[in-house]
Amino acid sequence: MKRQCAVLLMVSLMTISAHAADEVVRLHALFDRTWETNLKESPMFATSVGRHEYDDRLGSSTMADLERRNAQEKATLAELKAIDRSKLPPEEMVNYDIFQEQIENGIASFELGEYQMPFNADSGFHSGFSRLAQNMPMATVKDYENYISRLNQWPRHVREEIALMRIGIARGMTVARATLDGYDSTITAHIVDDPEKSVFWKPFAKFPSTVPEGDRERLRQAGRKAVMEGAVVGYREFLDFFRNEYLPHARTTLGASELPNGRAYYAQQIREYTTLDLTPEQIHQIGLSEVERISGEMNAVMKEVGFKGDFPAFLVFLRTDPRFYAKTPEELLMRASRIAKRIDGKLPSLFKTLPRLPYTVEPVPADIAPKYTSGRYVGAPEGSTQPGIYWVNTYMLESRPLYNLEALTLHEAVPGHHLQIALSRELTGLPNFRRFSYISAFGEGWGLYCEWLGLEAGIYSDPYSNFGRLTYEMWRACRLVVDTGIHSMGWTRKQAIDYLASHTALPLHEVETEVDRYISWPGQALSYKLGELKIKELRKRAEGALGPRFDLRAFHDVVLGSGAVPLKVLEANVDRWIETQKTH
Repeated sequence: MKRQCAVLLMVSLMTISAHAADEVVRLHALFDRTWETNLKESPMFATSVGRHEYDDRLGSSTMADLERRNAQEKATLAELKAIDRSKLPPEEMVNYDIFQEQIENGIASFELGEYQMPFNADSGFHSGFSRLAQNMPMATVKDYENYISRLNQWPRHVREEIALMRIGIARGMTVARATLDGYDSTITAHIVDDPEKSVFWKPFAKFPSTVPEGDRERLRQAGRKAVMEGAVVGYREFLDFFRNEYLPHARTTLGASELPNGRAYYAQQIREYTTLDLTPEQIHQIGLSEVERISGEMNAVMKEVGFKGDFPAFLVFLRTDPRFYAKTPEELLMRASRIAKRIDGKLPSLFKTLPRLPYTVEPVPADIAPKYTSGRYVGAPEGSTQPGIYWVNTYMLESRPLYNLEALTLHEAVPGHHLQIALSRELTGLPNFRRFSYISAFGEGWGLYCEWLGLEAGIYSDPYSNFGRLTYEMWRACRLVVDTGIHSMGWTRKQAIDYLASHTALPLHEVETEVDRYISWPGQALSYKLGELKIKELRKRAEGALGPRFDLRAFHDVVLGSGAVPLKVLEANVDRWIETQKTH
């Protein structure tokens, strides 16, 4: 892939002036040096993108390291600004702007102290580490030795994160206490008295044929020690800190605006997650408008099915009628798998370009399921033999309604996150930092657009499933209201829960876990609806401009064909395509 990018860059240089070519060379040299530095500084990320020379390491998170990296990012930004952007061809201006935005976000994140909160109600550094065995290659003796090395470094890494969280406690930069009830289950799941009970033991339970018999017992014994003295010790130290220091000192406020320099922090989160220059008040109003529009469509479906009561009664009916819930985890997974295959069959009619990577359906891991969302996509490590994974949460089946399952599958699997992310990884000609970037407004906006696209594609099997789609869309509209309400307007947790519960058919357990996610992850929830609105706006613009010449499959290829991009870049891409199509 690196050689392909270099060849495409050379071809591009041959078509522009000498002065422009010099600036492009400087720009890509900066991209490459920064990429290599980031891989060395973040060994786990390096593994995920298929670079394995650092597989025996965990990154360092000391305050000195973070300060050094911040200084490096400032130097990188200064070097970038010394490049004459005006001389770059249009595609390189896009690379320049995205790179600049990422560097500036990193600098702002550090200076506002976001590193002092390395977990939220949804996920964190410790839950990510629990997937180490799935995220590393495990085919050779060296792979196993690298895995053992990382397990042994875990206590050191935990202590570094604890030191950063203590800085946060001292200045009031903590996750809100209201979101942390029961959160210690994500830690205690990894404190075992027998290594064979640990998720980290799995590679030692069965070795691949490529690991010689003569090495297996040695590796197994080293693994036992690493699980108990590395993984378990690290999680135990985190649990002690979490219960005895973090919980007693976690802030009692909710909103980001209540954090140190909180309004600036929330504004930065909005810019990072939406890629737009909008105020909390503007976003709040967009949300209220969308809530009103979607309410009308939900009421129409309620009349379609002949329900005689009012809207609150309809929500009670949906939340309590057994017909809408799977009886076993296996039934839920089977239904999700069946829906996924039905959607697979529709893809050729919607897309010209499809990814090579397949995906599978699995349950959300038990250690994180109680506080986790209803489903999520997990990408495959680059260069691995693994598929993408569509996770479905089978915890508390009474809170996982089947009428939401089609919308969830369209969003998390195909044509949502799996298709979008897998295609992005397969693009040639993009700098590495773009191939492996995830821009939330683009990715989550695309996922929500795909839920609506399922209506056109005939995926929703009955009015209740269509109501599930609408409740998911309403959920994302409510996020605009709730997130800004909490983080800028002083909303209480109960106020947010009541608003979400009264406007959607989400089960009450999911309402609570979602609100806790918004409280502890400011701004991220805004990306879905704002991104979807932009994609729909651009599609309507293209349909209006091209009339019968509009090709939906070609439009989708344009949207996905540059990887994840800020919404303003997406708009420019679509506008250029429209003009090109007009002349054909």
